[in-house]
Amino acid sequence: MNDSSGSGGARTRTSRQQRITDYVVNKGSASAAELAELTGVSVMTVHRDLDELARRGLLRKFRGGVTAQPSTVFESNSEYRLNAHVEAKAAIAREALRLVEPGMSILLDDSTSALALAKLLHEVTPLTVATNYLRAIELLKDVEDIRLICIGGDYSATHDSFLGMPCLEAIERITVDTTFVSTSAMNADMTFHQEPEIVMVKRAMLASAQTRVLLMDSSKMPRTALHRLAPISDYNELIIDSGTAKPLVEDLRSRTKVDIAWF
Repeated sequence: MNDSSGSGGARTRTSRQQRITDYVVNKGSASAAELAELTGVSVMTVHRDLDELARRGLLRKFRGGVTAQPSTVFESNSEYRLNAHVEAKAAIAREALRLVEPGMSILLDDSTSALALAKLLHEVTPLTVATNYLRAIELLKDVEDIRLICIGGDYSATHDSFLGMPCLEAIERITVDTTFVSTSAMNADMTFHQEPEIVMVKRAMLASAQTRVLLMDSSKMPRTALHRLAPISDYNELIIDSGTAKPLVEDLRSRTKVDIAWF
């Protein structure tokens, strides 16, 4: 096996780490031995790559391998989430679109569920749309009759969005008709997220809206994460997919309005 880490330099290392990331994001998880065979380098070099990728928040190491999947303390990176549960998110977005009317102002968080909604907004213009998600900004910047408010701050490569104090202050200066948010975990009582910085931004978005809509695919429930975000009762409406367990749906309906997206 030829270890290219010494001779290929930074470019080879970057290319190899991107290949590892793409592979793990596509598959969900992989062993170090599997990745060594994939890249043609030693297991030791793979472990160094995985240490770097874990430090950057792109992947999560565990004993014997690495994963792109979330845990109670680790949120998946944006690239992984873009390719996860795509059909459910699209159905949820179509259901959410009925809550958007021409002339409204809406706020979208940096979730891929909200991005699925952003892809449909050209159908109900004119609109004012505010978001901190770079991918949503790229999607909406050329849409006719959408006034786009780009919420800046400290860029997070893991989430492909803007966070931090500048982001919070920008959100606190606006008031919108409706905010559409998602998060990584929820049960019948509470929504959660692994990262306190994300919790702060989402809470600010909820506080800045007259109507608060939660978009959640069934893979995220019932689950918990390290930090509590907001009680289910704080949301005016919850949109879930048809894969959600019926007993959980009934519990949720005792706390807020629930709509089911079928796919």
